[in-house]
Order: sequence, then structure tokens, then C-alpha cells
Amino acid sequence: MNTKSAFALASVLTLTLAACAGDEDDVAGDEEDDDDTSEVDDANGDDDGGEEDEDGEAAGEITSVDSITIGLVPATDSATEAEQENAESLADQLSESLGGFEVDIFFADSYLGVIQGMQSGDVQLLMSGPVGMIQAEDEAGGTPILQSIRFGSEQYVTQWFTNDPDTYCLDDVVQDEDGFSFCNGIYDEESGELAEYGPMGEDALELIEDGTAVAYVEEGSASGFYFPQTQLNELGVEVDPQFAGGHDQAVEAVYNDEFTIGTSFDDARGNIVDENPDVGEELVVFAWAGPIPNDGIVASSEFTDEELDVLVEAWLGFAESGDLDEGDPLYDVYEINGLAPADEEALDVARQVYNEFGDE
Repeated sequence: MNTKSAFALASVLTLTLAACAGDEDDVAGDEEDDDDTSEVDDANGDDDGGEEDEDGEAAGEITSVDSITIGLVPATDSATEAEQENAESLADQLSESLGGFEVDIFFADSYLGVIQGMQSGDVQLLMSGPVGMIQAEDEAGGTPILQSIRFGSEQYVTQWFTNDPDTYCLDDVVQDEDGFSFCNGIYDEESGELAEYGPMGEDALELIEDGTAVAYVEEGSASGFYFPQTQLNELGVEVDPQFAGGHDQAVEAVYNDEFTIGTSFDDARGNIVDENPDVGEELVVFAWAGPIPNDGIVASSEFTDEELDVLVEAWLGFAESGDLDEGDPLYDVYEINGLAPADEEALDVARQVYNEFGDE
């Protein structure tokens, strides 16, 4: 099962956007770059931003900005100490991959906050969910450059879950080996496999009575709002959207009987199972929306095309393998196993949802 700390991003980022954090509001611009230093570096065969990495490959040169700030959204209302440490480790890793170029972190309390940071010039890179990536492109002139890989996949789905399977399960509830419950064909108990990513359980979604309150994630979340709400729009189902503030919070709200149904990325139930061991049994996933392109990284319009190439190479230098795990900063921040160049065709799906949603 896919698990993300808020993509998730922040969807956005997004990305849940699942999560990450930071403590700098402004871009720091105190890099030393005087002529005397440049002459010394040139004499040694290096220049600022163009140092060689451990493999002897040039890290490239970035001159459009004095430093880079990565905009992130934490998993909860404010970044935890662990999230801060993980984010700072990621900044250090990117800095090292860029030959020592200064990299900082900026925390925002929403996907909109990181986009506004890019608009103002305080953020040069943001990590967000797919809709947030499109918003950053549309509203801040950013360029999507990379997408996350999780469990070997560059896409995921919205999961609809309920504490009322008698109403929304049109067949028997089945459980996977971890005791997580599914119905409506999403999980095959015999084969032990989930269905292929795509819309599922839409007959059950049509049973939702108009005006039913739904525990959505937040207004900027791809899997927590944009995609499932678009799915309901197409089915002609009208609900009362209520925003829990995060994927974990949406799961908790339905688990605590505050709502009958909710949405999140798949499978956000795992994020609260330590505190609520029976959450996988009590909440039944009965429908899917998607597939949705994974969260990713957007670069500011401040960079040239050549600098974008440098940034992509720098990220891929430590994340292209796709097998990152606990202890790797990128995984610890957003549970990302790897990165791949942005897939424009896949992002067109999110772009279409975003554009059509804006016309509602």
C-alpha cells in the first residue's frame, strides 16, 4: 500500500503532500562572491557553484540567485522538531550535491503559503502535490522539474473510507494481511493484491445522499479534495465539504465518528495505526478516485533552463535509485523512495482537473 506523509504533499505537494518543515521566512543572501575569490577558484579549476562532487562530475553553476530556499508544508499545524531536523538534513544533502551552494528551508502552513513564497521570491523550490505543482506553474510561473517515486510508482489514488460499511459496501468486507479493510473489489483476498489504480466503487459513491458531510483533507489537496470532489461532480452527487486540515486528521475524524465518510491518499490509515490499532479494521476503504500523479518539485522562474538542468541533476544525484528508505533525508521528510524527471503527460491529468475545477 502507498503511504505518504501528507504530498501529501502537502498535497498538495500537496505533494501530501503526507510532511516536512522549516524555520526560515526569507531567502538568505550572504554568499561571498568577490572577484579575488573567483580568481583563486579559477586558478584551481573551480568556480562558485561548479565544484566537483565525489564522483568527479561538475555540480554545475547557479548564478541567478544567491541561495535556494525550499518551501515545504508540515504534516500537522506546525512543524515538529523531527520534521525540522529532517528538512534541514535534506537541505544539507541538496547543498552538497550542488557543490556547497547555500540551501535553506521555509515552512508554510498550507500549500497556498509555499506558492505565495515563490511568488514573492522567498522560495526557489517547492515540494507539493500535483495540483499544487500546477498552481505554482499557473500562479507563480514555476516549472515542474521532478516527481516522487513511491513503491516503484509515480502515481497513487484517493481512497474513500467509511465507518458505515453496511451502507457503502456492496459486497463483503475483506481484509489484507495487515488487517486493513476493503470492499467493492478494491482488494482481492484470494490473490492478496489491490486493484489496478483507477476509479473504483463509483456505484457506492452514488449512494451518498445529497448534503452528506464529507471529511475532506484541505482545499488545496489533490487526493484529499480536488480529485474526489471532481469524481462526485461527474456522478452528480452533492455533498457538504468539511476540511479536517490534513490526511491524518481526516482519517481520525471518521474513526472518531465525527463523519461517516472521508478521503485521503492511500493508505493514510497506516499513519495513525500506532495510536489506534483497530483503525484498519474499523474504517473500510470502499472507493477510489484517480489515478493521480505523485507529488513533486517545482522550480522558480528565477532559474535559467541551464540552471534547471543543474538542479535536476543535483536531486537525481542522490535520489534516482528509487530505493531510499528510513535514514535518507528525502524519505524521512515525505516518505519518498526516489525522484524522476517530471512527466508532463501525467501532470496534464492534474492540470485538467485543476482547470475544470476552477470553472465550477
